[in-house]
Amino acid sequence: MSKHQLIIMRHGKSDWSDQDKPDFERPLTMRGRKAAEKMAKWLKRQYRVDLILCSPALRAKQTCLVVIKHLKLSKQNLIWEPSLYEASVKQLTAAINNYSENIQSLLLIGRNPGLDQLLCYLSQTPPSVNDGGKLLTTSAIAVLNYGTHAITTKPHCAALECLVRPKELELL
Repeated sequence: MSKHQLIIMRHGKSDWSDQDKPDFERPLTMRGRKAAEKMAKWLKRQYRVDLILCSPALRAKQTCLVVIKHLKLSKQNLIWEPSLYEASVKQLTAAINNYSENIQSLLLIGRNPGLDQLLCYLSQTPPSVNDGGKLLTTSAIAVLNYGTHAITTKPHCAALECLVRPKELELL
C-alpha cells in the first residue's frame, strides 16, 4: 500500500521594493525564484505529488509554476484556491478536507503565519526551528506522513517525515 502525505510548501521570497504594490500582487525576488527552483528539484527527487492546492497570490503562483515545471505536472493537477490567501488553520484544514479525498500526496503552497500554525497543529511532534528561530522559511517544505491512512486534519495526526529549508539543502 502507498503512503499518504501532505506536503506543505511556503512561497519563495517576495519582492518588497514597491511599497505601493498590494501584498497579494508581490512577485518573487530573484533569490525567491532560485530557492523555489532548488526546492522543486529536491521535491522531484524525493516525492510524487498527485494534486497541488495553491494560493492565488502572485508569489505563491510563481512558486507553484516552478514546482509544476520540475515535477512535470499538468495544470489539471493544480487548483488555485482563493481561501488559502491569508488563511487561518481552520481555513487551511477546510481546504485540505475539500480536496484530499482519494489523494495520496497533496501539496499545499501558501504563506505564513498560517502554514507554520498548520504544521504545528497536524504534526505529532513539535517541528524544529532554524538558528534564527523560524519554522517554515521562504520556500521551505515540510512533509507530513499519514502512512496507509487517508490524509486527515485531526490535531497531531501525522508524522513529520521531514522539514527542509533552502539553506539547509546546501548542507545535504
